Amino acid sequence: MVELNAALLAKPVRRNRLAAFVEQRWYSRPGWLWLLCPFEYLFRGIAYYRKKILTQRQTTSPLPVIVVGNISVGGTGKTPVIIALAQYLRDNGFKPGVISRGYGRTTTTLHCVGPSSTAANAGDEPLEIYQATRLPVIVSADRRQAVQYLAESGDCTIVLADDGLQHYTLPRALEIVVLDGDKMFGNGHCMPVGPLREPVSRLGSVDEVLVRGGNRSLLGASVFQFLTVGLTNVKSGEKKPLNFLCSLPPFYAVAGIGNPQKFYTSLNEVGQLHCAVEKPLRYTACSFPDHYTYSEHDFTFANHSPIVMTAKDAVKCQAFAQDNWWCLNIQADLPEPMLGRLLEKIRKVTTDVI
Repeated sequence: MVELNAALLAKPVRRNRLAAFVEQRWYSRPGWLWLLCPFEYLFRGIAYYRKKILTQRQTTSPLPVIVVGNISVGGTGKTPVIIALAQYLRDNGFKPGVISRGYGRTTTTLHCVGPSSTAANAGDEPLEIYQATRLPVIVSADRRQAVQYLAESGDCTIVLADDGLQHYTLPRALEIVVLDGDKMFGNGHCMPVGPLREPVSRLGSVDEVLVRGGNRSLLGASVFQFLTVGLTNVKSGEKKPLNFLCSLPPFYAVAGIGNPQKFYTSLNEVGQLHCAVEKPLRYTACSFPDHYTYSEHDFTFANHSPIVMTAKDAVKCQAFAQDNWWCLNIQADLPEPMLGRLLEKIRKVTTDVI
């Protein structure tokens, strides 16, 4: 059984009360947010006409683009899905590249992510994707410019767009939506009453819907899970098996992602599977805002205790990581029937197969 070590001083969650209240209402009954219903109708109307106008501005893409996005605010697990899809496409004879806006970076120009890139100039998720795949990853606010760059490089035959489902000026051959199986559509309302960027009916026009875990299903959707596969030292890159986690003294679990509870659940599952009953995992959960920009001063609370964090957090902490900082490696386990259907659809939209 995994225990939370209450004896350790917990790091307060860095979220303001208004954001916490709104999120609580988004994933339960709207409550006072009902007063914002007129703004929801306005939002829906703007989203409808925006899609209609921007779609008309689409031009021909030099490469087929697969958009992987969501219809709600917050993390749904897109980054591990992008990584899994990129590796699958490479294994099946394609030359995939990835484009992303690079949320949270401090620069605005087009950037080709490479070994010397940092989260500051590439964004945390694009850097995570590059380090996991070593494939071409291009960051640009203008996604069409990023696609053109990949096409001119000659090293790419198909493009995966990280997010961008609502970026309707970007031509796309296929659309994949990723949902959180626990949160799903929240209270079912669009912003600001609920978490949806577009109505649920939008799913009827996409090619594939992936639901990550959870207890709720959706007709026509494919369910996938995250697999926890090991640990990597944030500073040295050393790899360790999962049972290494059981040998750690009380540690801090750090998550700066859209849904940090998913990370803590993964830790608990590792403890239940790999740790002895008499020596359970002992950790203090430390949640930071999604895409948080870390500095070494943010970790003074740990007082040299071990830290275990997500891969998305690790890419932002490599420059000042200590020897006992570890990253929990998680992979998206995509269902074979969905991959088979997707591959068939991709072969129909491209002839650039090696």
